[in-house]
Amino acid sequence: MKNKKNVNIITLGCSKNTVDSERLMRQLKLNDFNLIDDPNKAETVIINTCGFIEAAKEESVNTILRAVEQKKKGKIKKVIVAGCLSERYAKELKNEIPEVDAFFGTEKYEGILNELGGKLKRELLGERTLSGPAHTAYLKISEGCDHPCSFCAIPLMRGLHKSKPIEELVKEAEFLSRNNTKELILIAQDTTDYGKDIYGERCLHKLLKELSNIEGIEWIRLMYAYPSHFPKKVINEIAQNKKVCNYVDIPLQHISDRVLKSMRRGVTSQGIKKLVEEFRAKIPNVVLRTTFIVGYPNETKDCFKLLCNYVEETKFDRIGVFTFSVEENTTSFILGDPIPGKVKEERKNILMEIQKNISYDKNNKLIGKYLNVLIERKEGEYYIGRSYRDAPEVDGEILLPVKNTDVIFGKFYNVKIYDCNEYDLFGKIRK
Repeated sequence: MKNKKNVNIITLGCSKNTVDSERLMRQLKLNDFNLIDDPNKAETVIINTCGFIEAAKEESVNTILRAVEQKKKGKIKKVIVAGCLSERYAKELKNEIPEVDAFFGTEKYEGILNELGGKLKRELLGERTLSGPAHTAYLKISEGCDHPCSFCAIPLMRGLHKSKPIEELVKEAEFLSRNNTKELILIAQDTTDYGKDIYGERCLHKLLKELSNIEGIEWIRLMYAYPSHFPKKVINEIAQNKKVCNYVDIPLQHISDRVLKSMRRGVTSQGIKKLVEEFRAKIPNVVLRTTFIVGYPNETKDCFKLLCNYVEETKFDRIGVFTFSVEENTTSFILGDPIPGKVKEERKNILMEIQKNISYDKNNKLIGKYLNVLIERKEGEYYIGRSYRDAPEVDGEILLPVKNTDVIFGKFYNVKIYDCNEYDLFGKIRK
């Protein structure tokens, strides 16, 4: 007989989902459930789904179907579905996959625990069981989004913007620090909107300052910053605060005014260019990461050419490129999906090829220089680490030959760069 308290959690989608799963995992542990990695050895499987774009929805549905198949074979007793897809399509999912025992939306920890016979320990909601290495942790500072972006379904799944109070975030960060976290990665649907709903003003700069006072935290990294109202005080805080990485992740999505207007981004190409110039003028050695969407319904060949020229001229440190996905109940839905998938993929590949050359040139200029590197793991002949220039999972890494090197994971080392490829650097620890 399987232990009825054996639970497996499958997390799909973005880092926000990761944080939700980690909070739930902690609550399950506090209720004496056993968290196990193998779903075939679990009594209950919880799937934390993503519903952002078509590919993510397909992955979520396929994962649910696989779990249901295992349930039919008697390998799983209970299947619970939670997260964004469940929030958005609960009714449809119940009709299509009735074998699922229960559906819950986002952050419905109490309902899931009640379903399993547990009880929510509300006063400990800031505690988490990290799913990755302890030295790096995401800190979700708000939930939901108030922006009307035409292509985005996030408000349908996560609701409007809701900030978490500074004192709660500090308490959560202190818990993480006590458990050996060295790097906090601030995430939200829009981190720059932080505080406006509960403090009457955007006050991300105040949060950064408070978090930097926590002993043991050495890096604070800012992700998901929105470009239309980037607070000047945040730029100054990044520039002056030694614990805040000189790194900004700011999804721009496009540079054509025609496309930006239809996307309802609330910013013009001129506004974007001015902001990028300000980052580079005020933040020493700033690393800029951004994302773009290609194949938006009104993206003409000329619009795409504008985007290519802008990427080539601006030379971002990192970019990600997504192809447009038509989403029902978004304002862009009425535009349809006129650009063929093959053309979208071609545009994505062209943009990434431009960036590959830029990335190589930037990496090549780092040869001979020293970087403070956080060592994370070992793979084959190399230890793998990151500098302030690199966010986990989405950016490049720094590889250090294992031979004659003795390191501790989760510790910082002074590393001299001696070689590179398009995305990664190779270095040796300074003795």
